[in-house]
Amino acid sequence: MRTSPGSAIGGGGLAHRDFLINTPMLTADKPFAKSGESRAASGSLPQRLHIRRLGLMDYETVWRAMQAFTDNRDDGTPDEIWLLEHPPVFTQGQAGRAEHLLAPGDIPVIQVDRGGQVTYHGPGQVIAYTLIDIGRLDLGVRELVTAIEDAVLGVLDGYGIKAQRLAGTPGIYVEGVKIASLGLRVRKGRSFHGLAFNVNMDLEPFQRINPCGLRGMQVTNLCAFVETSSAEVEDRLIAGLGEVLGYDNRFRQVADRLPRCAAKLMQDLAV
Repeated sequence: MRTSPGSAIGGGGLAHRDFLINTPMLTADKPFAKSGESRAASGSLPQRLHIRRLGLMDYETVWRAMQAFTDNRDDGTPDEIWLLEHPPVFTQGQAGRAEHLLAPGDIPVIQVDRGGQVTYHGPGQVIAYTLIDIGRLDLGVRELVTAIEDAVLGVLDGYGIKAQRLAGTPGIYVEGVKIASLGLRVRKGRSFHGLAFNVNMDLEPFQRINPCGLRGMQVTNLCAFVETSSAEVEDRLIAGLGEVLGYDNRFRQVADRLPRCAAKLMQDLAV
């Protein structure tokens, strides 16, 4: 189904008056178009999918920049993917419950506007924020989630790793252990937030929470299975996300900095 403006989605999402969506109830209203199908062929996409590789950046700065970008974009604004890592931080989604924060200690906790429960971000985890006009791509929210998951499954398959979804919670698992998490917000048909892919991070902080609100949920790293780097994973994710969204190889790296529309906001945050 299509969603109302201001929808959020993530593991353990809870429906309430703020247009949160209960993930298991989401259904796609049409088959998902794979790479190179109708959207790209019809010319309905902008010329390029823009890529920003931002390095290590604090969570709140990037979160506020995503909000500013989404609020200021128009029908002609190209879609973007922001690739980066965060310093240690717990983020609590709109449906988040305090009991899932077991012992955060010295790691900050930020209440945010994505769907889902609590998760952890830290160095060695590749973040891919998907700033996508889903109406322009003729996608529903569930279809966007499926597309992002398909891209991760493709990356893992490229490393010879068999991974799967689990019913009822967005994300990707290897032998029942979580390796990638998803949490999205959709405002006026445009998404932000996105994907967290564990590559080679310190997993200890996950023991301080119930990841995604699931007691006893185990997590793992890609580097537990293969030797790779965050930069290589980013490269593969760019190709995979471009493919599943119908852009194929039509992407370009824009910059290693946030967009101009976020500049004033960043100044205000610094005051």
